Amino acid sequence: MQQVAQSWLIYRLTDSALLLGAIGFANQIPVFFLGAIGGHVADRYDRRRVLLITQTASMILAFALAALTLTGLVREWHLFVLSVLLGIVNAFDIPARQAYLVQLVDREDLINAIALNSSMFNGARIVGPAIAGLLVAAIGEGWCFFANAVSYIAVIIGLMMINTPRFVAQQGRSVWANITEGFRFVGRAAPVRALLLLIGAVSFAAMPYSVLMPLFADRVLHAGARGLGILMGAAGAGALIGSLALASRSSVKGLGRWVAISCAIFGAALAAFAMSRTFALSAALLVVAGGAVMVQMASSNTLIQSMVPDELRGRVMSVYIMMFVGLGPIGALLAGSIAERIGAPLTVAGGGIITVLAAIVFFLRLPSLRNEARQLIIAQQTAGGEPAEQTTATGAEA
Repeated sequence: MQQVAQSWLIYRLTDSALLLGAIGFANQIPVFFLGAIGGHVADRYDRRRVLLITQTASMILAFALAALTLTGLVREWHLFVLSVLLGIVNAFDIPARQAYLVQLVDREDLINAIALNSSMFNGARIVGPAIAGLLVAAIGEGWCFFANAVSYIAVIIGLMMINTPRFVAQQGRSVWANITEGFRFVGRAAPVRALLLLIGAVSFAAMPYSVLMPLFADRVLHAGARGLGILMGAAGAGALIGSLALASRSSVKGLGRWVAISCAIFGAALAAFAMSRTFALSAALLVVAGGAVMVQMASSNTLIQSMVPDELRGRVMSVYIMMFVGLGPIGALLAGSIAERIGAPLTVAGGGIITVLAAIVFFLRLPSLRNEARQLIIAQQTAGGEPAEQTTATGAEA
């Protein structure tokens, strides 16, 4: 709700495609620069306590944004400052959250846990944007911000109720040494590196479409704030369907193919959406795009987590977040600038084509990556106490 309302608010205040991209840049670029430090913190300190701190900070920022908007004092610079601050918080929150998930379930349930986590996230993406569009049209953006702020109370209470084994911190290593160790693992593990490069390409070229969505809702499809909510909800509905399909899986077998195929489908659906001038067709294409990108990202997340040693999990997942979230703002800023010159449809269509090409390159490399991926998965499952003969069948065709 907050993301949709904030995009609409900056668009209403400025009527600028460039600033739409800039607000996305301000919100996510701290993750790119600080994500590695966030990964170090996730591996060095108790993850539940880290999440309690970050969620509390996010709540305070959301209440501040709500107060400024509801009192009519909000200005463009407020949005940018609060976006940067929230980005800093997220640089520590997201790696800790990704790494903490593994502490909550047994290793054999990891695939389902990641998929179900994605289902919850994207279930909110269905309801939130639709409600945000209706609320913005009826009573303004401020109440969307207020609802988001209140929701953090439930999250914080939930974290307080969770009991996990006592966290044992790593000792005797500097911040730089810890961060470097995570990057070295990524550099050595070709399957992990290939997945992260594909995620980075998609995040940079294609994901900025969501930042430009107010332009499609207003100028291209002439549907206003309500239409914006429906379009974002359509993408969320597709993502929910994709995550439920992934939740039905019980192994990582074949997920590499899922990554390549879903990435290509996402790019093709996005390019088709950019060319559509019919609201119903645009919403339908976003359902396909949302489902495809959900499958790609959640499958990549699952494969990476299956190949990463527990002691490196926070740092490697911070690299994942840097590629997934951190490159997005750079792409958003570039997309906003290009959209000012050639229009949002051609900008988004170009990102979709780049995504299809990246998927083809990854698919062609897949056969050479399988053997190393299998060995990494077997090593981690064996370390988790599963017999090697069982894990060989599980990871044989990842």
